[in-house]
Amino acid sequence: MKRSVDEITGSRRLRRNRRFDWSRRMVRENRVTSDDLIWPVFLIEGKNRTEPIAAMPGVERLTADKAVDAAKKARDLGIPAIATFANIPLEKRDETGSAVLDAKGVVNEATRAMKAAVPEVGIITDVALDPFTSHGHDGILRDGIILNDETVEQVARAAVVQADAGADIIAPSEMMDGRIGAIRDALDDAGHQDVAIMSYATKFASAFYGPYREAVSTGGLLKGDKKTYYLDPANSDDALRECELDIAEGADMLMVKPGMPYLDIVARVKDAFAMPTFAYQVSGEYSMIMAGAEKGFLDRDKAMMEAMLAFKRAGCDGVLTYFAPLVAELLQKGWRE
Repeated sequence: MKRSVDEITGSRRLRRNRRFDWSRRMVRENRVTSDDLIWPVFLIEGKNRTEPIAAMPGVERLTADKAVDAAKKARDLGIPAIATFANIPLEKRDETGSAVLDAKGVVNEATRAMKAAVPEVGIITDVALDPFTSHGHDGILRDGIILNDETVEQVARAAVVQADAGADIIAPSEMMDGRIGAIRDALDDAGHQDVAIMSYATKFASAFYGPYREAVSTGGLLKGDKKTYYLDPANSDDALRECELDIAEGADMLMVKPGMPYLDIVARVKDAFAMPTFAYQVSGEYSMIMAGAEKGFLDRDKAMMEAMLAFKRAGCDGVLTYFAPLVAELLQKGWRE
C-alpha cells in the first residue's frame, strides 16, 4: 500500500521553514558581515601609482599613498583590517631576502602611512621572505636546502621592524618550524607585547597560488617547489599538529590556506582548538570565480557570497579575500540571497 508523504515523514516537513524569504532569514544559521573580512593588498614602490595584475582581474598593486586610500575605503565599508604584501624591484632581491629588514621598505612605509591616516583599521603584515628573495622561496636557500633556523632568525627580526612601523598583527606564512615562538620572544623583548600573531598554521603546497606569484613577481624566480616546508595537501592530522605547536608557541590566531579546497581543515581546526580561526581565499580561488563570471558561466556576486557563507559554515571567524571590498559593498547595499 502506498504511503502518504505525511505517513513517511511523520508530519515533519522541513520545507515549511523555507517557504518565505522572511522565514528563511529567521532560521538562517550563518551570516556574512563586513566584520568577517580582511582585505589583502599588494604594494609597490613609488608615488600615486597603481599596476593591474593580469591574472587577478580587478586587483591592483598600490603605492603607499594609494594604500592609504584603500585603508580609508576599508574604514568606510566596515572592513576591520588590511593585510599587505610587497612586490619590490628584482634588483633589490637577494639570496637571503635581506630587504625584509629595511625599515623604509614599502611594507613598512605603507604601514606607517595607513596607521597615521586611518588608525582604526588594523594592519596585518607578513614576514615571509619570498617577495624579497632572488630565488622565490619563503626562506633562506643554500645548496638547494631551505635553512630553517637561519630563516627563523631573519623573520623574527623582520617582525620587530614591522611592529616598529605600526603593524598590529604579524602573520608569518613561511612555515618554518619554531617561528611563532621566536617571533613572540622577539616582539616581547622589543616592547611589542600587544602585537598579535596570526599564524599561517596550515599552509598547504597548493596549485591555487599561481596568480599570487604573478602579483608579487616570484613565479619566474622560483627554483624547485615548496613541498619541503608547506604541508602536503593529502594530510589533515599533520595540519592539527602544526596548529597545536603554534598555539603552544604563542599564536593568537590560526589561519588555513588555501580556503575553499580545505574547508574540512578549517572545521577540524576550529573544533579541536576553539581558537580564532581564519581562512585565506587565495588568488587561484579568486581568479577562478572571476574567470567564470567573465565567461558567463557564473554569477560573480552569487558565487562570491556563497563562498563566504561556506567559510562561515565551516567555522571561520574571518576570511582574507580579494573580494573584500566587493563583498562589503554588497552588504552595505543590503545584499540578501
